Amino acid sequence: MNFTKLQGAGNDFILVETSDTQRNWSPLAIAMCNRHLGVGADGLLVLLPSDVAQFKMRIFDADGSEAEACGNGIRCMAKYAFENGLIDNEADQMLVETVAGIRTIKLYKTEGRLTEVQASMGEPKFRANDIPVIIRESEGKVVDIKSMLGYPVTVDRTDLLLNLISMGNPHAVYFWQYPVSDFPLFELGSKVEHLAIFPNRVNFEVARVVSRQQIEARVWERGVGETLACGSGACAIAVAAQLYGYIDNKVNIKLPGGILGVEWDRVGEVFLSGPAEIVFTGEWSDENVKSG
Repeated sequence: MNFTKLQGAGNDFILVETSDTQRNWSPLAIAMCNRHLGVGADGLLVLLPSDVAQFKMRIFDADGSEAEACGNGIRCMAKYAFENGLIDNEADQMLVETVAGIRTIKLYKTEGRLTEVQASMGEPKFRANDIPVIIRESEGKVVDIKSMLGYPVTVDRTDLLLNLISMGNPHAVYFWQYPVSDFPLFELGSKVEHLAIFPNRVNFEVARVVSRQQIEARVWERGVGETLACGSGACAIAVAAQLYGYIDNKVNIKLPGGILGVEWDRVGEVFLSGPAEIVFTGEWSDENVKSG
């Protein structure tokens, strides 16, 4: 099996191009993403044919679970498609089918070289069923199910006000007034991910607003652990910050692996831009994994 390793702001992926729509990809994701016994990655991207777009993308996290959306992954897939001649070199956009819907990818080139990829990430959603989150009454007050901003939880005797947003996948954003490097993400990340109120688990972001144009953040990604970047997480952070009035319509999210740009007009889709690079290519023996 041929594969390509890619990364976007340090968020790394293994991409497999195939027409096999029936395979159980979870065991392969677990085996290949293992950083000691496999190739090593945050997730496995499966590039498939589509009847409604130019391609279909499925994303499996390192633990084998399938994710609904992945901003850095879809931009890396676009990089692969461009570099391998799967789309016209003159094209300035492409359509990709995902579990969360069809996404438009804009391609920015300089002298024929792809220099930036911008992905439409869909409209943010805030209803409990969309995230999803199990709403409870707190001290006799009914939580507003239309907006999940400032939802209180306690984890290891630490009080957190989570801002709950769906970007096609679930996110819980916590604004922290100190440098995010000081936040105990390793100790609390998994516990927030597995809180009982999140039936599908949740991606957990810790963010500090630096200015109206910049936010620094760290991400505990569902099914992976702490990652160097998360595209959908960056979008969720920007949406929450804008709803609070902390930032303007465009913001740079500084993550450990690099900077991602997010744009949102508070009405329609959120747009994510940033780097996408091919790291190396290789071959993987299918004898190393059982298909389940």
